[in-house]
Amino acid sequence: MPNDLNPRSSISVFFPCFNEAANVERVITDALAHLPAITDDFEILVIDDGSTDGTSQVVEAMVLSNERVRLLPHTENLGYGMALRTGFQAAQKDLVFYADGDGQFSLSDLSSLVEALPGHGFVLGYRRNRADPLYRRLNGWLWTGLVRVVLGVKVRDVDCGFKLFRREAIDVEQLISGRGAAISAELISRAHRSGYRFAQVGVTHYPRKSGEQSGNSPKVILRSFVDIIRLWRGFQ
Repeated sequence: MPNDLNPRSSISVFFPCFNEAANVERVITDALAHLPAITDDFEILVIDDGSTDGTSQVVEAMVLSNERVRLLPHTENLGYGMALRTGFQAAQKDLVFYADGDGQFSLSDLSSLVEALPGHGFVLGYRRNRADPLYRRLNGWLWTGLVRVVLGVKVRDVDCGFKLFRREAIDVEQLISGRGAAISAELISRAHRSGYRFAQVGVTHYPRKSGEQSGNSPKVILRSFVDIIRLWRGFQ
């Protein structure tokens, strides 16, 4: 376990987005409002995963007015896993945090994760009173249960898109997960197997105000199952 970092160490914050033009300005504004209370040295990255609704144009306008904001666009939709890889590879600070770009989280909760970091390699948020339809909550519960059994990592909410890592706890080159959502389980499993302890902190989950959720498509679910089986085999 590495030495604990200074409480105001630098942090990279990134948001994976796909067709979030109606939400992304609010998400960035929220980050800019709360990050100065955590550290003076931060950057905000937006990974636009091939959006077709003008997400990049909204971010570009904010980049012009704030040098801390960077846009990293994919020319086509590569999936959530690849968006996270892009974010981790581009992050330049001591700590790396990511949150979903749909506006269902607020970085007002990030300070709680930072406070829980000492003595741990990473901190996982879990959604208190998840503000999603019943079928998504059921799918999330089943998926988390599967990950706990297959990979042996006792997490409360594996796919909660609100996670904080020390930079050295992430090895992007090792990742095998593709376009699906299994990358969250893989990130946790690999870091844990490398000797990094983790803490879990409850965070507020807000109803989606605009746009459509895309993570529950049959293709995404199938890819996630295939990736989990590949990951389990690789760990044997």
